[in-house]
Amino acid sequence: MSEAPKANAVIGQSGGPTGVINASLVGVIEEAAKHPEIENLYGAVHAVAGMVKEDFIDLKKVSAEKLEVIASSPSSALGSSRDKPDEQYCAKILEVFKKRNIRYFFYIGGNDSANTAHIINTMAGESGYELRAFHIPKTVDNDLLVTDHCPGYGTAAKFVANALMGDDLDNRALPGIKVDVIMGRHAGFLTAASVLGRQRDDDGPHLVYVPECGVSMDKLLSDIDNVYKKLGRCVIAVSEGICDEDGVTWAEKIAEEQERDAHGNIQLSGTGALADFLAGKIKGSLGVKRVRADTFGYLQRSFAGLQSEVDAKEARWCGRHAVQYAMEHISGSVAIKRTGDSGNYGIELFRTELSNVAEKTKSLPGEYINAAGNGITDDFVKYAMPLTGGLVKTEYLGNEPRI
Repeated sequence: MSEAPKANAVIGQSGGPTGVINASLVGVIEEAAKHPEIENLYGAVHAVAGMVKEDFIDLKKVSAEKLEVIASSPSSALGSSRDKPDEQYCAKILEVFKKRNIRYFFYIGGNDSANTAHIINTMAGESGYELRAFHIPKTVDNDLLVTDHCPGYGTAAKFVANALMGDDLDNRALPGIKVDVIMGRHAGFLTAASVLGRQRDDDGPHLVYVPECGVSMDKLLSDIDNVYKKLGRCVIAVSEGICDEDGVTWAEKIAEEQERDAHGNIQLSGTGALADFLAGKIKGSLGVKRVRADTFGYLQRSFAGLQSEVDAKEARWCGRHAVQYAMEHISGSVAIKRTGDSGNYGIELFRTELSNVAEKTKSLPGEYINAAGNGITDDFVKYAMPLTGGLVKTEYLGNEPRI
């Protein structure tokens, strides 16, 4: 590999924000300051959209004090974008890079962001322009290949676990049936996190449905009815991408026309239609008077004050390593390898090829879903709990002996 060039760098934050994506941003800024090879560090406002328009911020002028606050702030400090660049779009970005002598490209995002970095990096190579493009993983969905888990997931999982703990206690106080619709179009990792806060045998969520396991309406209603008859209440966690047995999402079945995003995906999180539909079915079929439903939506991504310390530390570390790798390699994606179990949790970072991550997704493993397809196993709890940094304890008096 040739010596790292003395040139400028750009960084962008793409896709859905998370609670720790700014920690990765700050990690890049901190590490870039240590390397004289990086002369200027540009922050692209609204990701690729800002790169095309040359809408940049001089990140080397941001104070250390402000950077610390940014690192603990949710959402994307530079702004994000849902644009999915094609080759023509990427060609425009590359022209800007050449114009400004940008030879280091850091992009924080999911699999589509990895693909964007891969396309631009390939085009640069074909034109004989040396560019070191590095993808830094982030997604609350936790669905990127190669890496053990994704920065952003631990904090979102902590939010979901805390929300379900509170919802379950609420449901105990005023019993009925409660449905919580949680993010997860194709992967059930975030919905599975709803079980992490269970501390008593009768704690909810009592039923969990993820996209990896289709469920008919008859089975779903039967499952709920069985729990309700046993406990006099029922809390249910449902992925937004829950499917019927034929593989078609219930969201698609209940609406002939739905808003679609730039990637052609039906808009699942910005509406409470699925929650309302399920609540109506439950109330109409089971005859239960108290049936409520919530759609968590974007609250899961950028909830302030609930950052997982483990998640934030790892996200910042990923940002730093991206710069370190860029001094040695032409391109790549930062990935996490787990080095210990839940009792001795640890990680190490490594570089993988952009092509290994670009436009690919992973699903919640089958061993994390119970045999009935309506719950989550203890193996998942062992996997996910360390990523939250720990959860609060709660108590309830309703199970105390009566006098």
